[in-house]
Amino acid sequence: MEQFVMNTKVYMGSSCLDQIKELPVNKAYIICDPFMAQSGKVSMITDLLTEKGSSFEVFSEVVPDPTIEVVSRAIGNMQSFGPDAIIALGGGSAIDTAKAASHIYTQMGNAKLYLVAVPTTSGTGSEVTNFSVISDPEAQAKYPLRSDSMVPDAAFLDPRFTVSVPPHITADTGMDVLTHALEAYASTSAGDFTDAFAEKAVKLVWGYLARTVEEGSDLEARTHMHNASCLAGVAFNGAGLGLCHSMAHALGAKFHIPHGRSNAILLPHIISFNAGLEDAGEYEACKRYMAIANMLGIAAGTDKATVHGLVRHIKNLMNKIKIPQQITELNINRDEFLQAVEEMAEKALHDNCTLTNPRVPTAEDIANIYRKLCKGGF
Repeated sequence: MEQFVMNTKVYMGSSCLDQIKELPVNKAYIICDPFMAQSGKVSMITDLLTEKGSSFEVFSEVVPDPTIEVVSRAIGNMQSFGPDAIIALGGGSAIDTAKAASHIYTQMGNAKLYLVAVPTTSGTGSEVTNFSVISDPEAQAKYPLRSDSMVPDAAFLDPRFTVSVPPHITADTGMDVLTHALEAYASTSAGDFTDAFAEKAVKLVWGYLARTVEEGSDLEARTHMHNASCLAGVAFNGAGLGLCHSMAHALGAKFHIPHGRSNAILLPHIISFNAGLEDAGEYEACKRYMAIANMLGIAAGTDKATVHGLVRHIKNLMNKIKIPQQITELNINRDEFLQAVEEMAEKALHDNCTLTNPRVPTAEDIANIYRKLCKGGF
């Protein structure tokens, strides 16, 4: 038996935020990063809550790659405030912080909170997933959490929040969307419903990512990328992810590379590995990637040649939006990186995302992929 569930009510478009006044929110705990508070963007939500007659408190201590410490501080303040809802405003870090805090707060014996997500970047899809990733800087580790209690009740896809996102962040987060969609499509848990969301997300990224990076004020392109991010989130929430995310978690935790960029630099190599492009045999994932390539108008004489074409087009897109393809282009010491390969490979092998990868890797397979990110790595 298969099951497809989507528990989040999604509001879309530039005027959608007004609907916050209609939600069952009387005492809101707003979680955001310092920029959202200092820039006044949080007032786009607090003004609506004031009109509604709801009280609120703002926690603006979110950091990139949210840590156990920050989540703990948020929960401590929630204990004092006693909210009936959490509103996450920001990128994946803010939403992941809110989801983890809400989940743990409820596990501590408090009533379940109404959870609202307002993403300000088009990347994580966290507004519709049951995933949250929390970091432990001391252990140099990232911990993916998963629970249906962390799926937001409502999500607001207002593209106005994304217009000011700088080009390099737009590029990184956009490649995260593409990775989510492709990994969900190739996943061992993929099905017709998740495929539909993944396919549409890929098409939108293909059509609008470069345009969004080149002209950040293009509200039409921003809207489509915001929708693509959410669609890809629905896809991987149902189908799971794969080795690219597992390796990106370990790479990002070790060298503090933005998550979307970690995914992007790994993605061509993961597709090649999963499809067996450098092996003599045939792998089932090859046909899945070929189907995506054909959907995008990429075709060649054989299945593998077609997937080679897909990889080449992805690399061309990365060049166009100025994403490096070698680890040495990210100011990371080559020797230090190579010394960390075995440790990162072990962490990636045991990451939960590896469970739904279409090809079962060994630690040595993963280590070899990492080495390909470093010029002269072999």
